[in-house]
Amino acid sequence: MKLVIGNDHAGVEFKEKIVKALEEKGYEVINVGTNSLDSVDYPDIAALVCEKVLDGKAKYGIIICGTGIGISIAANKIKGIRAALVYNEFTARLSRLHNDANVIALGARVIGDELGLACIETFINTEFEGGRHARRVNKIEKC
Repeated sequence: MKLVIGNDHAGVEFKEKIVKALEEKGYEVINVGTNSLDSVDYPDIAALVCEKVLDGKAKYGIIICGTGIGISIAANKIKGIRAALVYNEFTARLSRLHNDANVIALGARVIGDELGLACIETFINTEFEGGRHARRVNKIEKC
């Protein structure tokens, strides 16, 4: 499975750990984030990740900033993206199960490495439930 990951300057170290762990598990990871601690604008990173998801070059996107808030807001402005800011495995699972999220957002300054990786694994291994949730996702897509 191909994944795309992007981060701002606050998420460099966190991103590096995630990429290493995912690649060790056999995932192909496209890195469009910064590798520098120099300040970058997270909306630009969100756009790069979302572009890869929307054009089918990656199945899911992973976006990281300090809190995950700003980058998730930026991603959700892009038509066709359903970015979920998650903070535990339960929210990661429900973001896929009920919301068919295609991008997971994490806060490098608020979530630990192990929990972040667990959230990503849960996210990418949970299928959308459909049913009544499909009706709601369709309404989101019309916004």
